[in-house]
Amino acid sequence: MKKCPITYEEIKDGKYSKKGLALLSPVLSCLNDFPYSAKEQISEAIARAEKMSIQGVQPKLSVRLNVSEKIFEVVDIGGNYIIKPQHEQYENLSENEDLTMKLAETVGINVPFHGMVYSKDGSLSYFIKRFDRISKNRKVPLEDFAQLAGKSRETKYDFSMEKVVEIIELYCTFPAIEKLKLFKLVLFNYIVGNEDMHLKNYSIIRTEDKVQLSPAYDLINTTIAIKGSSEEIALPLAGKKKNIGKNDMFEYFAQERLGLNEKSIKGVFSIIMTAISRWDGVIDISFLPLDLKDKYKNLFKKRAEKMGIA
Repeated sequence: MKKCPITYEEIKDGKYSKKGLALLSPVLSCLNDFPYSAKEQISEAIARAEKMSIQGVQPKLSVRLNVSEKIFEVVDIGGNYIIKPQHEQYENLSENEDLTMKLAETVGINVPFHGMVYSKDGSLSYFIKRFDRISKNRKVPLEDFAQLAGKSRETKYDFSMEKVVEIIELYCTFPAIEKLKLFKLVLFNYIVGNEDMHLKNYSIIRTEDKVQLSPAYDLINTTIAIKGSSEEIALPLAGKKKNIGKNDMFEYFAQERLGLNEKSIKGVFSIIMTAISRWDGVIDISFLPLDLKDKYKNLFKKRAEKMGIA
């Protein structure tokens, strides 16, 4: 039986579940294929790179959901979604990122609405709703940590997790709350094999009453996607990018550097341990091919066991 690429629900007819379509728009009855193949999406992203403000290494397109036409359409300005096509070099990145973001939701990490859409060549492209847009002409102030640290795209790895904490202390309205969020995010990324959380993947968002960490984005199991990496973390923790131990994560980072109390640390530990018991089921119904499902499971279980979460 087919599954909805937005909700993973089983469906009898069509390509999307009613719930998935309703999450996009309550009046959407169907969704037409994105009118570009994966290769065409990459070409479009390259052609529009200078017009987009968030262009990274992975090709991205700014799109708007046209409800009346029941389709995502590419736009230069006023886009309220980002679409990422399949990557020519790394297989199943869309399926990988969508799954990882869904696993993040199970541990209470705030992530934007996201899912996958079928393209005209039958491939799946990943989409995510922009959280820095209130309306077509109004943006919410958003700054990534590279900007705050005075780093560029070329130097986004030249930092440390200790200094990330200092940025939170300097800019956030309620640092203690944001540091607890950071700990959960860092622990989650370690467990799921996300070894590419550089400075541009952390951001603060400014609202009328406070400055806080933005919703999480660009969460992906890079360990199974980019083979051959021996690192476990993008920004060094306790001077290390690999062989991160339980003491490094809990005693050094959580207690000493973040200043979290034992109750808060145990709370995060308990939440992740409870969620992990359901991860096999989520991975099983995901759109990853079977071999990558097995690799994903083996990795997170090995990492969780290393952290004492089993």
